[in-house]
Amino acid sequence: MVMPEAAFFFLTLPFAIWAAWGDLKRMKISNVFNLTLFGVFLVSGLFLVPLPEYGMRLAIGLAALVVGFVLNARGNLGGGDAKYIAAFLPFVRPEDLSVFFLVLAMCLLAALLVHRTARRTAWVRAQAPDWKSWTAQKFPMGLGLSGALSFYLAMRAFSLPLAAAAAG
Repeated sequence: MVMPEAAFFFLTLPFAIWAAWGDLKRMKISNVFNLTLFGVFLVSGLFLVPLPEYGMRLAIGLAALVVGFVLNARGNLGGGDAKYIAAFLPFVRPEDLSVFFLVLAMCLLAALLVHRTARRTAWVRAQAPDWKSWTAQKFPMGLGLSGALSFYLAMRAFSLPLAAAAAG
């Protein structure tokens, strides 16, 4: 039997690249993107996840959307980022959420360091001079969010130990 995470990894990888690139270039993750990604889970999850777990994953995504809207209203999180998290969280196993959030924190920190270093490097900026993220005060979280989703799914899909990620 195919592990759902292997299929999810390959299904979401183009979306992760699209979100990271779009956030770097335009500082925006569109509603169409988020709805399409969520639609991918709605369809593929029916075939890859047991029905009770499928419902739990959808509920977690809905809860993430509500929390994201609250954080967005408070100015703590961008609207596109909040919707992206809600759209991709159903791809994460419910029992892995605590480990996933650790992976997420590490990926966001790594993305912040890489982005801030890159934007201070003239050669790198010259390769993509029209990217809004070079001059924006806010950080393009889509970069770290995408990294976390892909890294988590790759760990699960290719049987890399999640405990090693949690241990640091």
